[in-house]
Amino acid sequence: MVSLPLDLFTPEWPLPDGVQARFSGRRGGVSAAPYDSFNLGDHVGDDPQAVAANRAALLAALPGCDQVQYLTQVHGCDLIPAGANGQPEADASSVTDTGIACAVMTADCLPVLFCDDRGERVAAAHAGWRGLAAGVLLRTLAAFPDPQRVSAYLAPAIGPGAFEVGPDVRAAFADAPDAFFVAGQGDRLFADLAGIARWQLKHAGIAAVYGGSLCTFSDSERFFSYRRDGRTGRQISLIWKTL
Repeated sequence: MVSLPLDLFTPEWPLPDGVQARFSGRRGGVSAAPYDSFNLGDHVGDDPQAVAANRAALLAALPGCDQVQYLTQVHGCDLIPAGANGQPEADASSVTDTGIACAVMTADCLPVLFCDDRGERVAAAHAGWRGLAAGVLLRTLAAFPDPQRVSAYLAPAIGPGAFEVGPDVRAAFADAPDAFFVAGQGDRLFADLAGIARWQLKHAGIAAVYGGSLCTFSDSERFFSYRRDGRTGRQISLIWKTL
């Protein structure tokens, strides 16, 4: 039996009536170490029965949600309509129907949730640095008719003080301001994933961007982090329409 309460957090993000969003932490599930305990990833080596129990507990805790659209994430920029069977290969989903949650799982990569100001369409995107460079956020934003009526929430991801990268990552964001990259030792840099995402979305004309301050790497009590722990679980970020 799943121990309660589950680590489920509501973003500080003004959403229209009939739209709900959550992101999870690592506590409250049944997975054993090193996946302890609310692991939702079925691709990380955890006991499949534990993952299934955690996913069932998650769905039961989401008001007005009948289905979570899980994805097989590949660090690309493909977007699918949520509601598909199984776990299609994609890194973003979008939906106008009620009761279907767009969701992405992460353990350092950046999850981004989207909603228009009338609550007609919602979306979720998985933005590791490769997907971010490939344009996954801009591809997701393009699913909405007018970016000026859309807001986004940057859910927990590895923070700029922990995300050490090489010159190849800087080259992938050649147009991004230098402020998002701080020099480390040798040719190493510390990259601000959330800052780059916010910059991209603002340049695309989005109305507002919230969140972006919670670091998975530095908060081992609440969040899984692949960069910190290696073998570990995955948390989820989701958004859905209830009305």
